[in-house]
Amino acid sequence: MQHNLTVYNTLTRTKEKFEPIHPAMVGMYVCGPTVYSDVHLGNCRTFDSFDLIYRYLLHLGYKVRYVRNITDAGHLEGDNDEGDDKFAKKARLEQLEPMEIVQKYTLGFHDVLRMFNTLPPSIEPTATGHISEQIEMIKQIIANGYAYEVNGTVYFDVDKYTKEHNYTILTNRNLEDLLNNTRELGGQDEKYGRLDFALWIKAKPEHIMRWSSPWSVGFPGWHIECSAMSRKYLGDQFDIHGGGMDLAATHHTNEIAQSEACNSVQPAKYWMHTNMLTVNGTRMSKSAGNGFLPHELFTGDHPLLNKGYSPMAVRFFMLQAHYRSTLDFSNEALEAAEKGYKRLMAAIGLLNKIVPAAKSDIDIDLKVLRARCYAAMDDDFNSPVLIAELFELVRLINSVYDGKQQLDQGALESVRELIQHFVFDVMGLSDDQLGSDQESVERLMEIIINIRNEAKKNKDFTVSDRIRQELAEIGIQLKDSRDGTLWNKI
Repeated sequence: MQHNLTVYNTLTRTKEKFEPIHPAMVGMYVCGPTVYSDVHLGNCRTFDSFDLIYRYLLHLGYKVRYVRNITDAGHLEGDNDEGDDKFAKKARLEQLEPMEIVQKYTLGFHDVLRMFNTLPPSIEPTATGHISEQIEMIKQIIANGYAYEVNGTVYFDVDKYTKEHNYTILTNRNLEDLLNNTRELGGQDEKYGRLDFALWIKAKPEHIMRWSSPWSVGFPGWHIECSAMSRKYLGDQFDIHGGGMDLAATHHTNEIAQSEACNSVQPAKYWMHTNMLTVNGTRMSKSAGNGFLPHELFTGDHPLLNKGYSPMAVRFFMLQAHYRSTLDFSNEALEAAEKGYKRLMAAIGLLNKIVPAAKSDIDIDLKVLRARCYAAMDDDFNSPVLIAELFELVRLINSVYDGKQQLDQGALESVRELIQHFVFDVMGLSDDQLGSDQESVERLMEIIINIRNEAKKNKDFTVSDRIRQELAEIGIQLKDSRDGTLWNKI
């Protein structure tokens, strides 16, 4: 089957046909977390979205090198190279070594992504593990005339760069507006221009994390790490660079400038950004008191939540919105997504209980439906449309199970293949409704059904009806048929 995969490129602000630079290997770099605190839902949405993209590229047969970094050094309080180092600040508060902070929150980050069933990246480099690469890149930028050193700190010369390149190519922002919205230079400011940013920062005496360099004992700026690590593992130019849309204006803009100043080429062919999260129509933020940590969403331990939701229900909820669309959290939306997820998994659970007929008699052309599923994903990874198509399968499965339509063996295998490919392989969903040990659940239900059958045989219909009723209350439906009693999740 021919695929015409298109992706929305933030750089050009258009949908473009996806054509890898090197067909043998797709290079994808996604900005990972800064591990000085718990991963927030905005991060989770970004990583779930790029997990979908990664999974679909693998499904199409591409060999993908997916690099997602860990920021564990050089991150100050703001984007203006000011304030305390966040790792050192957290280490002082918790009376730990900075790398203990890094280890704690890196493990927590991995635990959360495992709960969301995301695939691990091919490579997960850390900023502290690539100091030498960052220093070498800074040396080259200085040699090319785009950076300068003042008192041990190295700054990128934005004014020099803008004379030869479009500094705001990613956001299309007006350079004059950027200058007007940037603070004035103070008497002690070392920068030549207000937009200049640090590539290397001389460490103050109290700064804990520090390394030797040709300019001073210090630490790298925030932006240089991604340029250095993407270059090392993916080359001077690669296919996809991704992250949240909040990174475009500063971090990704500066990445492009550094990389082009060093390598004389744009670092990525396609720039892709996930949109922001809102809560009841208001932007999610800690200051507004409406931000959720993943574990709060799973347990329901938050004043804005009526209950907790399973990781797979939350993943399904996120996939119901296109990655470039705003995603609004509300109890109503989460509960609706949970019902949809359970309905999907319940239908899948019925597949093993369907006995194939001699001949199919269905109202869906499965080949056409398959083509529509691929068309949805080929259109910039449109997961909401894919989900809508898959619910046509849900309707079909329920109809066949109820005896209203029939599937022969070949058609039944086609349905199973569609479910495997798109629900499990591409969307990365799994059935977490009754726990991970499905074999034990099956055995338990067999025991319960046998007890109920024995009660019916003894004409103890009070016990029989009570078993049916109490199972229904926890979302399990019993159905008596000629082949015995079947069960499914509702």
